[in-house]
Amino acid sequence: MQILFVADPLATFKTYKDSTFAMMREAQQRGHQVLACETHDVSWQSGSLVSARVQRIRLTGDAHDWFEVQAVEAAKPLRDVDAVIMRKDPPFDSEYFYATHLLEQAEREGARVFNKPAALREHPEKLAIMEFAQFISPTLVTRDAQAIKDFHAAHQDIILKPLDGMGGMGIFRVKADGLNLGGIIETLNRDGAQTVMVQKFLPAIAQGDKRVLVIGGKPVPYCLARIPQGGEVRGNLAAGGKGVAQAISERDREIAQALGPVLAQRGLLLVGLDVIGDCLTEINVTSPTCFQEIFDQTGCNVAALFMDALEAALH
Repeated sequence: MQILFVADPLATFKTYKDSTFAMMREAQQRGHQVLACETHDVSWQSGSLVSARVQRIRLTGDAHDWFEVQAVEAAKPLRDVDAVIMRKDPPFDSEYFYATHLLEQAEREGARVFNKPAALREHPEKLAIMEFAQFISPTLVTRDAQAIKDFHAAHQDIILKPLDGMGGMGIFRVKADGLNLGGIIETLNRDGAQTVMVQKFLPAIAQGDKRVLVIGGKPVPYCLARIPQGGEVRGNLAAGGKGVAQAISERDREIAQALGPVLAQRGLLLVGLDVIGDCLTEINVTSPTCFQEIFDQTGCNVAALFMDALEAALH
């Protein structure tokens, strides 16, 4: 099969931990042809098909020069490949949004896109938890500064975060003393111009912010607990958290089994659930990670599970 990965620039991949790289490696090992492009390579013209400038690559096995370009096609119709894997990292900005519309048009023309473009749009990673409120901690989504202050008064210890952040960017904790709450609200809320998510602080973050992967509607048996280091409140690996792979808990499984089939039916082949303690905090659908950390520490080949699910979906 030909599998096209729509991703960030290949030269920026940190191959020792990149999940898209792990997918590519597994695909090549199975004899599939690996193609790659970026979102800006995708275009459409009336009277024609959604196409992309794509590179056909071969993974070399070298840690530094990890790929070689075997051929370049200037305008390959997306419907002519067996699968398109959308792996562009956030932020989910206007350009990402437009890319989902181009990919959705490619679907109308016969392309098979994973995760489904409409589902990517319909499941913003912070807000998608609203549908599954039975699994979350006390949460507020608002542009009203006074509502945030009232929420703090009720819960004392809170986390504030922007809706478009990733990797722990823009996350603040305010304890019972309310220190800097006004300034943090001003920073995130921008005088009522920007919506903020506020959640009750979960002390279980000390044991890690767990990334529970769900593939084809089924939970991967191991998760990655991202444990804050030093004085940090954020467990994100990008914010210096330490990743510790561990078997998923009964609660993790309960959440994953409740959400997995629903999300899979909507076209989300791969989902990353963030769980702190017993509470769901985010539903990641754009480019869930942690494949390699889980494999390195447990031997559970997440990329193989993903490729199994992809191949099953295509047949």
